[in-house]
Amino acid sequence: MRLALLDDYQGVALALGDWQRLAPAVTVDALDGPIGDIDRLAERLAPYDAILAMRERTPFPAALFARLPRLRLLVTAGMANAAIDLEAAAAHGVQVCGTRSWPHATPELTLGLMLALVRHIPREALGMRTGRWQETVGIGLHGRTLGLIGLGTIGSRMAAFGQVLGMKVIAWSANLTDEKAAAAGATRVAKDDLLAAADVVSIHLRLSERSRGLIGARELGLMKPTAYLVNTSRGPIVDETALVAHLQAGRIAGAGLDVFDQEPLPGDHPLRSLDNALLLPHLGYVAEENFRLIYADTIEAVEGFLAGTPVRPLNAPRGG
Repeated sequence: MRLALLDDYQGVALALGDWQRLAPAVTVDALDGPIGDIDRLAERLAPYDAILAMRERTPFPAALFARLPRLRLLVTAGMANAAIDLEAAAAHGVQVCGTRSWPHATPELTLGLMLALVRHIPREALGMRTGRWQETVGIGLHGRTLGLIGLGTIGSRMAAFGQVLGMKVIAWSANLTDEKAAAAGATRVAKDDLLAAADVVSIHLRLSERSRGLIGARELGLMKPTAYLVNTSRGPIVDETALVAHLQAGRIAGAGLDVFDQEPLPGDHPLRSLDNALLLPHLGYVAEENFRLIYADTIEAVEGFLAGTPVRPLNAPRGG
C-alpha cells in the first residue's frame, strides 16, 4: 500500500508522525506543494492507495475520484472538509475518514493576529530593521467590543480571550441562544447590531452555502470606520471584492486575514498592496501539536482500514 501526505509545505510531515508503525505494509511519501491543475494532480496521485488531505488545501471533486481508480482511503485533517465530494468518494468505493484537531491552534493565532493588527506590530517591527522609529498609533482593546460571528469551539475560546483583555464580548450565529452565549461569556445580539457595535469583528463559522458571502458590501457598510475585521475561518464567508473596496476607501480601519478565496493567494492580488490589510498564509491550524495529532490519527485510520474497521468514517463506500 502507498500513502501520500499532501501539501507538506514546511517539509515536516515525515518527522512529526510515527510512520514506521505502518512499515513494511505501507510506504509513505510526503508531497511538498500545491498542485492546482486537475490533470497534474490526477497524474501525481495515480500510484497511491491512500491519501492524507491537509485540511481543504487540495479539492477532491467527482472528476478527480474518477481518475484515481487505485485510491481506496482518503483521510482528511479534521472532521469536516468542504473540498471533498463525499458522495463521489462513496460512489467510487473510497473510504473517507477524519482526524481530531488540536483546538487551541486557531484561536491562539486569531488572538495574535488581532493584537498585531490593532497595534500595527508588523509595520513597526519592519521599521526597526530599516532604521525607523514609532510611525503609528494603535488602539488598546481593553474596554472595546469584540464581536464574534460564530460561537462554537473556536469562537468560545475567543470569547475567553476577549474577557481576559477586558473587552465586552457580543456574539451572533444563526442558531445561537442567549443561554449558550452567556455560558461562553458573551451576549447574543442580532448580526447587524454586532457589526455596528463591534470594534473588532472576528469570524468563526464553517463554510457552507448558508455562510458563503455572509459578510458582503451591506454588512461591511454597517461597521464603524474605526473597526477591524479578522477572518481565520474561511475566505469565501466574506465577499473579497467588497472587502478590498472598503479597505481601499478606508471605510473600515483594517482587516487581519488568514484565509482567502484562492489559496495560495495570487502574487498580484490587490489585498497584497493594502497597508491596512495584515495577511497570513492560512496558519490557523499550523502548529506542531496539531500536526502531531493529525498524523497520529492518520496512522490509526490506515491501520483501521487495513483491519477492515474504519476509524472516524465520514462516508459509507459503495462497491470495492
